[in-house]
Amino acid sequence: MLGKIDLPPAFGPAQLSDALARRCTDVLCHASMFGLVDALYLAHTLFSVARRHERGKSMRARFLGPGVALALLVTVSGAWAQSTPATPATDAQSIATLNEQAANGDAKAQFELGVDYQNGLDVPLDYPQAAIWFRKAAEQGNAEAQNGLGDLYYMGWGVPKDYAKAAIWYRKAAEQGNAEAQFNLGLLYDNGIGVPLDYSQAAAWNRKAAEKGSAAAQFTLGVLYEKGHGVEQDFAQAATWYRKAAEQGNESAQQNLGVLYLNGEGVPQNFAQAATWFRKAAEQGLPMAQTNLGVLYEEGRGVPHDYVLAATWYRKAAEQGNAEAQADLGFAYGKGHGVPQDYAEEYFWLDLGLSGQLPQRADAEKVRNAAASILTPAMLSRVQERARKWFEDHPAKVQ
Repeated sequence: MLGKIDLPPAFGPAQLSDALARRCTDVLCHASMFGLVDALYLAHTLFSVARRHERGKSMRARFLGPGVALALLVTVSGAWAQSTPATPATDAQSIATLNEQAANGDAKAQFELGVDYQNGLDVPLDYPQAAIWFRKAAEQGNAEAQNGLGDLYYMGWGVPKDYAKAAIWYRKAAEQGNAEAQFNLGLLYDNGIGVPLDYSQAAAWNRKAAEKGSAAAQFTLGVLYEKGHGVEQDFAQAATWYRKAAEQGNESAQQNLGVLYLNGEGVPQNFAQAATWFRKAAEQGLPMAQTNLGVLYEEGRGVPHDYVLAATWYRKAAEQGNAEAQADLGFAYGKGHGVPQDYAEEYFWLDLGLSGQLPQRADAEKVRNAAASILTPAMLSRVQERARKWFEDHPAKVQ
């Protein structure tokens, strides 16, 4: 029931407008829109898009490449990659001036112009043009442009999709010490995309980025230590790296550090500390942490026994589509724990939970069917219709 956030099996950059980034803070929404299951990466990308700088009245979003980011449903928060942002252009620096500088071979201007074309800021959105200007800067050794060109090759935006070429350009930037590229290259090795699957290389590149302060890389390195992938399994080291990321606000690391405290793995068992870290992640909107915090309140571990707060946290996660929280909220309604006893609500939430990955599936099915036998045919029909409508309205929120 108290699970951990793992690394995603696949990932890719997501290009988002400011309005879209504000509207879709739920990563599952993005996963649905882009056809990706990498919730953690998408949260990372959202944060990256939010890290933008002004040029006059316009905003230039930094485009960052593949990242962990498991998140998961997850809100835009926490310090992810710590790469240096491009220098803001002044109000007097027009696109014409930038074009002139880029045409004259200024690598920094070429990179900035590529970013503009890639984001459609002050110029039409044009990935082929973004690729042209990134390449010009990249061939002059600009690490940010090399990383950006790697992103375009990864996604096939403006250039043919080519994971091997993405890895080549990430490597060029990574070898110059670009933390974002080091992180990206590490994740390619972790997934065997564009390079052979190699956990040792994944750990090595993530370590370089983690030591520069990248919270996403710190989290990833923690997962590698916990699983023993590319490094000797070491829960204490996992806790160390999770803590570094967690203290920067990385909600996935906060969640996993909470689980280590709960189980006494790599740190002394401490339910209060588990609750503290679950709460930090839960308050950022991470459904798994909300569920776990609800469990602690229900069981009175590390926090006062409180059915009302347990149900409150279950509901927050359940409304984001977390199957375990939906089931736990259903059980609460059946028992009248923290909520009024209501068999229709019990059926509804258990039915939703059973559509996802649910460890206690047999118990949930049994209780749901018992609730159905209590309801009148008309009541059962209404609650089933309500569940059907919920799935129609929340197509991405099935976990």
